[in-house]
Amino acid sequence: MTTRVRVALIYGGTSGEHSVSCLTAASVMRAMDPNKYEVLPIGIRKDGTWVPGTVNPEELEQAGPHGEVPESTDRMVIGSGEDGCVVYRVGTERVDAYAVDVAFPLLHGPFGEDGTIQGLLEMAGLSYVGDGVFASAAGMDKHYMKVVLEAANLPVVPYVLATSKRWRHERDLILREAQDLLTWPVFVKPARAGSSLGISRVERIEDLPAAVESAQKVDPKVLIEQGVAGREIECAVLGGHGDDPARASVLGEIALDTQWYDYETKYVETEGFHMEIPANVPEGVADAMRAMAIAVFDAFECEGMTRVDFFLTEDGQIFVNEHNTIPGFTAFSMYPVLWEKTGLAYTALIDELIDLALERPVGLR
Repeated sequence: MTTRVRVALIYGGTSGEHSVSCLTAASVMRAMDPNKYEVLPIGIRKDGTWVPGTVNPEELEQAGPHGEVPESTDRMVIGSGEDGCVVYRVGTERVDAYAVDVAFPLLHGPFGEDGTIQGLLEMAGLSYVGDGVFASAAGMDKHYMKVVLEAANLPVVPYVLATSKRWRHERDLILREAQDLLTWPVFVKPARAGSSLGISRVERIEDLPAAVESAQKVDPKVLIEQGVAGREIECAVLGGHGDDPARASVLGEIALDTQWYDYETKYVETEGFHMEIPANVPEGVADAMRAMAIAVFDAFECEGMTRVDFFLTEDGQIFVNEHNTIPGFTAFSMYPVLWEKTGLAYTALIDELIDLALERPVGLR
């Protein structure tokens, strides 16, 4: 009998995307082949407590887009043993130990997608799905993401940076920079949040301070980004085995009935958008975008996966908007659907990501 791979499926987290993570975990659980994998679910509560997760995806799905990891008297602890990483379930009367082969973090946003949990798993010596510490950290921070993209000669949308300190001491200068360097409307974005949390569209300079302060409730570091009149095109990238190059999917487009793709449109009032896959773009443009997506993957030394989001203007200009190292990963999210349309089904995609994680070492590489 073949020994199953024990996968620590980690979901929830302390960010504003906690509920999205729970729904993602339910979707992945349903798709994982029980003949290949033994799932050890770990839920991280909003207060940061690590507790035993559920093995029943229905429990996560029933809570919908506002569900959360429930309380438990037991705790989950990651440690190292003689034969590798061990996860301990610590109860009031007993402690159970589980040798784990690989972790599958399904955490979005700060303290999950930003290199923090990746660093913890590296120190524990546990292989894990997805990108390493640097790619995760730089990819999560929209400011440093642009710094890396610019260094790789990849085109980005003009922006003005408003750190917490700059906003306290140089507010007038930031407002002048936004007025002089950007065209309107602009988008005000928390630098280290996902799922479009805290983003607002601003038409006038008079409304900019309130928008920055609203974004700072999500993250004290804020970007003021020039609006781009164009289409939003996305490409999924999957790492290659060994020294093989990364692979790019067909392109997809978010078609919106709203002004932008906000949290409510993504997860609550989902009638406001639909995905067009493959995107209707000229073949040469599609080839350029797919090559650019792989260039983004390589610029950040990504591993496993990322989803690259582009703006395509009417005159054919391409801008890299951002890349997402733990993209939305339900069966109906853009990243898996792009691979489905490319020829790699959801279950096979999960297999591929776990295989990629198991074949690479932890530590410096």
